This record gives sequence, structure tokens and C-alpha cells, in this order.
Amino acid sequence: MNNVNAGVLGTGHSYPEGVLTNADLEKLVETSDEWITTRTGIKQRRKAAPGEYTSQFAVRASQEAIARSGIDPMEIDLILCATVTPDQILPSTACLIQAELGANKAAAMDIVAACSGFLYGLTIANPMIRSGQIKYALIIGAELLTRYVDYTDRSTCVIFGDGAGAAILGPVDVDHGILAARIKSDGRFEEQLYAPGGGTKGGFTAETIARGDHFFKMRGNEVFKVAVRSMTEISRSVLCEAGLKTEDIDLFIPHQANQRITDAVSNALNVDQSKVFSNIAQHGNTSSASIPIALDECVDAERVKKDDIVLLSSFGGGFTWGSVAIRW
Repeated sequence: MNNVNAGVLGTGHSYPEGVLTNADLEKLVETSDEWITTRTGIKQRRKAAPGEYTSQFAVRASQEAIARSGIDPMEIDLILCATVTPDQILPSTACLIQAELGANKAAAMDIVAACSGFLYGLTIANPMIRSGQIKYALIIGAELLTRYVDYTDRSTCVIFGDGAGAAILGPVDVDHGILAARIKSDGRFEEQLYAPGGGTKGGFTAETIARGDHFFKMRGNEVFKVAVRSMTEISRSVLCEAGLKTEDIDLFIPHQANQRITDAVSNALNVDQSKVFSNIAQHGNTSSASIPIALDECVDAERVKKDDIVLLSSFGGGFTWGSVAIRW
């Protein structure tokens, strides 16, 4: 092993100009601003326009992260794009992003881990950088989730939004960067949060489209319970592995799924609310993009500084979940 850790060298994010407010949703489905806000904490979400697609926002976020890192795209060794809303089935969205960036020396592939995808990417790239196998990795979370929501189903259409976030990961001093990272999954919970259409099992036909099989379907109460428990447990494990205590945390960025989940997890971990970041009111749930967008917003707002301990935690369909502890 080289005497280095993998750390975040630059971040970026991008989202559509279009905004879908709770008032807008009141005109589409039986709901209200009060109902949405009380249950989710969301006031608005970004919505891509017709003709816009996932890789466009991923490229913009990546370009910002690359510029901030001070490296050249040709220095990137690995591109991992976390998404469940790819541009197309083949090739991977990561390869399309690679071509747009001119990062022609990189290996590129997608990660399908729903809301945990960005943390999966960090966890995969981390040992490769530490071992010296690669030097720089571009980790992206990018989603256009509004393309896959049923606007007659108020349990899902009020939650999801669009956007992308990215980070350049590279070598840093051994006492900084990623201190511990863990990811897990449990496929037994498949039908708690899923989209059955479009694959080789459910097919993609006029009948499946008419049934709405390509739309996201969720059993919110079950997801809530497992999410809170799983995020709390894995965050504790990561803190323990890193030799940290809750009071050492300077900034906690959970996946922006639901404000009630954020509150429940931060309370279970005993993290002071002043250290918990939330932007769900403005963006909704952007799945794999939520943590990198939030991280970049914290960088922009100078809420994170050198030597700070940053804890990231996520949970998503699969079920998948993960946590990463970073010394900035």
C-alpha cells in the first residue's frame, strides 16, 4: 500500500432550470403543500425539460469538479456514474460522459445502486487509489427521476427531483481523506421500492407502458423503518472503524430522501442539528445525486473546511445503504 489516502479534490453540481413546486403538484394530483411539507419536508424540486437528459447534467457537474481539482481530464483513470436513469441502455452513461469530457484514458462504467450509488462509487475507488492502481477517479451521481414518476400517485410524484453531483477523488495525506467506508445491500426488499418494467423480466411493451410498470413504486412506511435503522447502524460502524465518536463529526450529510428520515437518523446518532445539512426542501429526493449535490453546496457555502470530519450516509432501493467518513 502507498502511504496515501483517497480524498475529495474537487466537487461540482448541476440541475435543470425548471422548478416544480408543491403548488404546481396541487394542480396535477390530489395533494397540498401542507401534506407534502409535513410528510417529506419538500417545498420544490427541479424538473428537466423535454429534450434534456441525464449525461448533460453529469457532464456539467463533472466539469466543475475537474476545474476545482486542478487536474486535466486526461489524468482521470476511472469514471463511475451512479444512476438509475441512464441516457440509454447501451452504452453506459459513464462512457457517454467520458467522451464529452475528453477523459479518453479512463475506464468508465455505471453503478446501479439507487440512492446509495455515489457512496458505492467512493467505496469502490478508495482502495484503488490507496493501492496506487489508479491516481484520479471521477465519481458522479446523476438522475432525471421525474421521467419515471406517475403523476397520479401522490406517494411518489411529490418526492423525486432531477440533478447531478460529482467529485474528483485522488491521493491525499494518509491522515486525511476517506477514513472508513462501508456499503451493504439486501435484495429481499426488492418490492418495497422498485420499477418492474423495462428489463428482460417485465419487458418494455405497449402493455407494460399502459400499466405504468416503468414508474417508481414505493411502500413508504416500510422504506422509512428500514432506512432509519440501516443508516444509523452503518454510520455507527463507520465511525467506530475510523476511531471516531459522534462528537467528532463537524458535518453530517445524509441522503436527502425525506426530512423525517434525516431527523430520525441524526437523532439516533446524537448528532447536533447544527451539524446536519439538509437541502431537501429545495431539491427533493435526487437519489444518487443527492449527497454529491449537498456536498458541493456545503463547499460553496464554506460549511466544510480543512480537517473537518464529514460523515456521509445513504439508503436506497435494492435495498442498498452505505456510509463514508472523511477528514477534509
